[in-house]
Amino acid sequence: MTRRLEVVWPDPALFRARGGRSIRILAVSDSFDPALAEERNRRELGPIDLILGCGDLDCDDLAFVTDGFAAPLLHVLGNHDSAERRAVSTVCPSPMLGTGVRRAAGVAVAGLSWPGRPGRRAVRSDLGSWQQVLSLALRRLRSSEPLIIISHVPPLGLGDEPNGTYHRGFRAYLWLLERLQPCLWLHGHTPLASALDWRITSGDTVLANVAGAVLVELISPEGRFPAAVQGQSEASTGTAGSALPE
Repeated sequence: MTRRLEVVWPDPALFRARGGRSIRILAVSDSFDPALAEERNRRELGPIDLILGCGDLDCDDLAFVTDGFAAPLLHVLGNHDSAERRAVSTVCPSPMLGTGVRRAAGVAVAGLSWPGRPGRRAVRSDLGSWQQVLSLALRRLRSSEPLIIISHVPPLGLGDEPNGTYHRGFRAYLWLLERLQPCLWLHGHTPLASALDWRITSGDTVLANVAGAVLVELISPEGRFPAAVQGQSEASTGTAGSALPE
């Protein structure tokens, strides 16, 4: 079953420009959500503005979801992913390997791929995670623009395996969260059965473990528009599910 999450996005101007429509993001990670294989289920989820991948999901599955919803994709690599294999893939866009911020569907997204050696014998790199966060912090500390961070591994103590080692979060990511306070932090890696909750709030940040799939709906701080108004807006902006221009 595809889980759902509603998050208040602090920039009301973004929604006024969209006729009041929410921004609908499908976040996926680790394992393919079998519910998405059925066209009826995809249709019932409704139009998707952006797909965010948090690692360890096969290229073919990412391509299937992207094509099925006709939405743009941003994604990071997980510990089982290979940057070389993704680089030559003909069905999967290039992952976010650096710490530059990209914009899609009107929102800013920063990506933190697995900061270590990937593969069957993946190796964690705490030093690599610190290099990532310091690079991103230098870019973003003075910015007041709302931000989404996607990573494979969560911040330490926030959505990781409480007493684990392999599924332990990164302390560097916790440091970054406390300083940037992004609106939304999406991750995978942690088995849902091992987590106390797949949704956590820390300060101004909502964190979500999106292993499988989660429909994230960003709504205006001015409140959700009536369904009838949203339907009129969708009809006036073109085919549902099409990629939105930047």
